[in-house]
Amino acid sequence: MFSFSARTSAPTRLLGSALLLAAFLVIVPRPAASAQPGPLRYTLDAAASSVHARVGFFGIASKTARFPAMSGGIELDPERLGTIRLEVLLDARALEAGDTVTLARLKGPDFFDVEHYPAVRFLGHRMSMTGPVSATIDGDLTARGVTRPARLAVTFTNPPAQASGRQPLRLSARTTIDRTAFGMTAYPLIVSRKVTITIDAQMSPA
Repeated sequence: MFSFSARTSAPTRLLGSALLLAAFLVIVPRPAASAQPGPLRYTLDAAASSVHARVGFFGIASKTARFPAMSGGIELDPERLGTIRLEVLLDARALEAGDTVTLARLKGPDFFDVEHYPAVRFLGHRMSMTGPVSATIDGDLTARGVTRPARLAVTFTNPPAQASGRQPLRLSARTTIDRTAFGMTAYPLIVSRKVTITIDAQMSPA
């Protein structure tokens, strides 16, 4: 007579355990890995942007210079808006003014001295949100070979916290500087020391 043992062999038990583990891994979903997309990158669209500098003249009027040649971009993380990189680089040699006399003086050694200092640059590195679409950006402004701290008051068309990196990012910014801090000391009784710089920039996804 034959008898059967209720006990299973060790290889059989190991096989059963492996099958149970495989079934568990299939049934129970694994936790999703946390996404780390990093900063979104945009490039300045020069054709859709503008930069102006306005200065008081004789205390009753003003003169405006325009900088049509520019480049740069912005890097930001919608979840960490405090850290930012905003660069606007202007070619001062291409600046425009309302008349030839003003243009010659602005490009000459008394002001931008474009022969020796062809570039004007703002580099922002810290942003503080003051509302859903408003902020201040702190950075450095370089003109005529001199670098000074500068703060931009910025307004975005759409909240930067909702930026996706797929749609253009548009912003307008303004700051006021003392031109004498950059070595532009000529005509103190005629030209105001205060210069208001306005940036209207469209940033396209890089």
